[in-house]
Amino acid sequence: MLTRRIALGILFAATLAGCAATPPAVKQGYLFVGGRYIDVKEGQLMAGQMYVEYRIPANVTKPYPIVMIHGAAQTGTNFTGTPDGRKGWADYFVEQGYAVYVVDQPARGRSADAGNVGQLNRFTANILEQRFTATARFKLWPQAALHTQFPGEGPDVGLRGNPVFDQFYASQVQLLRPNSVSEQLMRDAGAALLDKIGPAIILTHSQSGPFGWVIADARPKLVKGIIAAEPSGPPFREAVFGSAAARSWGVTETPMTYSPAVSDPAQISRVEEAAADGPNLVKCMLQAEPARKLINLENLPVLVFAAEASYHAVYDHCTAKYLRQAGVKADYVRLEDVGIKGNGHMVMIEKNSLDIAAMIAGWLNKNIR
Repeated sequence: MLTRRIALGILFAATLAGCAATPPAVKQGYLFVGGRYIDVKEGQLMAGQMYVEYRIPANVTKPYPIVMIHGAAQTGTNFTGTPDGRKGWADYFVEQGYAVYVVDQPARGRSADAGNVGQLNRFTANILEQRFTATARFKLWPQAALHTQFPGEGPDVGLRGNPVFDQFYASQVQLLRPNSVSEQLMRDAGAALLDKIGPAIILTHSQSGPFGWVIADARPKLVKGIIAAEPSGPPFREAVFGSAAARSWGVTETPMTYSPAVSDPAQISRVEEAAADGPNLVKCMLQAEPARKLINLENLPVLVFAAEASYHAVYDHCTAKYLRQAGVKADYVRLEDVGIKGNGHMVMIEKNSLDIAAMIAGWLNKNIR
């Protein structure tokens, strides 16, 4: 076992060294957007600022940059590499001719927390094993048994002690509760970023899914498309790990612009579907007709996709259906339906992550003009 660990350590070092260079770039670096000074006992601190890392290719061939926003307990490292040292989505899309901006959410990673915005806590290793990395062992939802794509070697893939899992867990940071706080912080910081860089495509994952909706609501003329990789959902309530009320504004915890106008989320009438769309899927909670429209997202190209073995496979169709009912041009893709099989929730770091990136790139080429 020790010999295998040493060998894998050497392989990691060699692989990481090989992936260290980014594609030829006119410019790469970082900036901060947003933030304001707040008073504390000791003086003043800045709160709400957001770290943004950018990579701009030598030959920009795409009309809009991509802004990549990570999910709960993660940072922008989700997109800049993988825990086993392979190319990340940021470099992939730079190679496709996109300028790429990768953020650390406010109060996360290099976007320092001012200490008074919400409750910070961390995911345990147990939760990551059960929900993200070794789901086939635990089978907490029907599709979990299909999970084959988390990287690593040996019988302990996806478990503590495996070098790839340990690299992944080392990257975990605090998450901020409640999500309504994160939504407001990201609405402001995301708007500030778009005000600075101009029109862009927003790519979200998991907890950050609602951030795409609120940023587009705040800057409808500057968001040219949204890629929602397994966005937080489903509408109005939790699923799989509970059934508590959630996302009272449909797909967000915080206000969105509807027509007819909504001043209180209780005004959004809702109804549960009579039957689920298929086996091992939840019944969706949608608006009662006539449905109010998300007028700032109308005609905005949106891709929602779910992985075959993820817990999101149970309910992400509901998010897409809600968006379409509210007037949004939302496409929904199950990865297995386009030949991409075995993925869990962490799609951007799994073994076939570049196959998924290629699927996204194909959709962008067809839908973003």
